[in-house]
Amino acid sequence: MFKESYNVIGVMSGTSLDGVDLAHIHFTIIEGKWHYEILESETVPYNTIWLNNLKTAVDFSDVELKKLNEAYTILLGNIIKLFIDKHQLQNLDAVCAHGHTILHQPQNGITLQIGNLPEIASIVNQTVVCDFRLQDVQLGGQGAPLVPIGDRILFADYDYCLNLGGFSNVSFEENENRIAFDISSVNTVLNFYASQLGLDYDDQGTIARSGNLKTDLLDELNALDYYKKPFPKSLGFEYVKETVLPMIEKYNTTTEDKMRTFSEHIAIQIGLALSSREGKMLVTGGGAYNTFLIERMMFHLPKMKIIIPDKKVLEYKEALIFGLLGVLKLRNEINTLASVTGAKYNHSSGVIYS
Repeated sequence: MFKESYNVIGVMSGTSLDGVDLAHIHFTIIEGKWHYEILESETVPYNTIWLNNLKTAVDFSDVELKKLNEAYTILLGNIIKLFIDKHQLQNLDAVCAHGHTILHQPQNGITLQIGNLPEIASIVNQTVVCDFRLQDVQLGGQGAPLVPIGDRILFADYDYCLNLGGFSNVSFEENENRIAFDISSVNTVLNFYASQLGLDYDDQGTIARSGNLKTDLLDELNALDYYKKPFPKSLGFEYVKETVLPMIEKYNTTTEDKMRTFSEHIAIQIGLALSSREGKMLVTGGGAYNTFLIERMMFHLPKMKIIIPDKKVLEYKEALIFGLLGVLKLRNEINTLASVTGAKYNHSSGVIYS
């Protein structure tokens, strides 16, 4: 007989490199319906050395990656342990951790999330559920996105769930299947150009708003082959480094113009990705704070009701859902949808370290 309530920590580190998101969550299941409450939550930023390592790790050798994985597992374990101690958390069922994606090449059968080594369980002194993506790739899937089953279970009141993080991704129901995929790069590109101006990010999209739209660059971005591919499909930082940034850098224009144009590109691609341009859409992730980007989305989707939730859901939705994925794994229930990832079948992904 399965429990009806779970006390867990969800942990997420995204490609936008904001830091490690931690959320203490209480889940209950009543008559087959899941409910949640986000209790304590926190984002722990990376220091300059770790930021540089995570940005450049895509070019590391196998030996360097092995060392990075070991060091990051210790870092992540200690961050989680400090969170537990700080909030005096007790009687946890599990820590459910995504780790940090370094390599994502599902077409080559490769995905690497560092911080998922077995040692993490002894560091935090808790049961840890982690490494959610690898099994899906081994089953022929994209290993991403994994959040959509949480959208289906926890946010069924919305027609669309859109995340604006390092990349934009969307999930929705179509013909009784959950459909989800990465749309385009977002903060991986915008933050790159903000850093050229000495900033971590473009606060509320103010810099992008000040730039001029470059239609020739916009047309070339919108013509990228990725947008012609059918789903399931997903993106990794390799794509930004090898395809998107070189394309933008061909243009001799200001950083402000590049950010203005790319913001327009993001909004256009979101509009094109949806099966219907009407309904109710939940928008989360750091990009939801980008007022200018939200305005451009509203311009391209005038009949869509765009809803930005409270701060905890906005900032910690992915940590929340990885908490749910961990609980489903503990229950040996499906937490990964083949309709989303393209795997051979639905499955219960992840590993459990006691």
